[in-house]
Amino acid sequence: MARRALRLASWTSMALAASGFYLYSNKYLDPNDFGAVRVGRAVATVHLRSARRLCELCCANRGTFIKVGQHLGALDYLLPEEYTSTLKVLHSQAPQSSMQDVRQVIREDLGKEIHDLFVSFDDTPLGAASLAQVHKAVLRDGRTVAVKVQHPKVQAQSSKDILLMEVLVLAVKQLFPEFEFMWLVDEAKKNLPLELDFLNEGRNAEKVAQMLKHFDFLKVPRIYWDLSTKRVLLMEFVDGGQVNDRDYMERNKIDVNEISRNLGKMYSEMIFVNGFVHCDPHPGNVLVRKRPGTGEAEIILLDHGLYQVLTEEFRLDYCHLWQSLIWTDMKRVKKYSQRLGAGDLYPLFACMLTARSWDAVNRGIGQAPVTATEDSEIRNNAANYLPQISQLLSHVPRQMLLIFKTNDLLRGIEAALGTRASASSFLNMSRCCIRALAAHKKRNTCSFFRRTQISFSETLSLWQINLHELVLRVKGLRLASWVLALLCWLLPAPH
Repeated sequence: MARRALRLASWTSMALAASGFYLYSNKYLDPNDFGAVRVGRAVATVHLRSARRLCELCCANRGTFIKVGQHLGALDYLLPEEYTSTLKVLHSQAPQSSMQDVRQVIREDLGKEIHDLFVSFDDTPLGAASLAQVHKAVLRDGRTVAVKVQHPKVQAQSSKDILLMEVLVLAVKQLFPEFEFMWLVDEAKKNLPLELDFLNEGRNAEKVAQMLKHFDFLKVPRIYWDLSTKRVLLMEFVDGGQVNDRDYMERNKIDVNEISRNLGKMYSEMIFVNGFVHCDPHPGNVLVRKRPGTGEAEIILLDHGLYQVLTEEFRLDYCHLWQSLIWTDMKRVKKYSQRLGAGDLYPLFACMLTARSWDAVNRGIGQAPVTATEDSEIRNNAANYLPQISQLLSHVPRQMLLIFKTNDLLRGIEAALGTRASASSFLNMSRCCIRALAAHKKRNTCSFFRRTQISFSETLSLWQINLHELVLRVKGLRLASWVLALLCWLLPAPH
């Protein structure tokens, strides 16, 4: 009973935190006003205290709570720094199961003891997350592997969490009719069983590896099926640093801009071209390294339990919408936003998708990177639109919900790397949209002449994007040379 009361208190606290991040925001504080500065420090203290309590609640209750905490910890571009820095620990250092529990799960699922299967098995996990933890081990044949072992009580605990979430959401609905969060319960009911089946995760890993095999910068660890079950997954061991760790990249001479570009290419291909999307790219699941032998930068994609399969109609509408956003065609932005369920809230929908202000969307999201002023505007206005955001999320197609989550996490990585909203990322997205729409048109025509015409139009559009990107690079080089010349003139070399 005490445990259940703690869990109810935890969900209530998390709900209050989710709706109250901005009640003590800094938007009215004047940095030149000493009193305002003192208030700002007090606000930061409140944020930090609340974040620590929220992290403790997540760790105490594990499972679904940690998944929510992981998502919040990745929203660098949206939430106060006190929350994101405190909750980041949940990406790979969540509470661990004991070795006794690990041995029990392996014994029950594989029918053998650890010492019968492995030459060595590290007792300390490489990382622990919401549903499982990963240990490094060496097989009898000498292969080094990563062993993902599900927390033993997580299945029963998750079903109770969903039930408790449903009760709380219904209570909130009674108190605040304008907030509609039942979609959250429906999504949890659908997605958690899939994430808890590690055989499904292995199949997803192999599918995405085959689907994106043309990207030589991507590494998906190989699955060892003979020693994998629904609760135990054996994978090739691949080491690396978290994708948001700039210090690691600087130490290893990895270009953060290259990583950001490649991450954008990879996800654009998944979303716009294939319609099969890895929906949990929090930093603990995306690693980077220098590839052994070649020294090229490599992205390692882990944790393939949660994927979204997009319908053809949704994928094509989404392609059209992003093309309209990139090329600032506001009539088509409205049209395709409404086709995707946004209704009259299409401006808010566009802002949520791009993580940009409505003014920036109207001026062109590829024209300029996010400024500190715009970032502040987004943070400060988020709480003012909570009822509208709730209404929007309850009306869009269910596929859109995981796309929103994926976009949030990718924006958080870009914010941590300092590469948010670069022009090249939008151009790569546009390339994928053009290819996807052209492929759809060619599949739906039997005329050789028409297919040739579509291919020519596709090639021309891609060439125009390449030319536009070249112009942007030349402008950047010219600006750099001007700046260098100016510095040489202002600071002449000593004789």
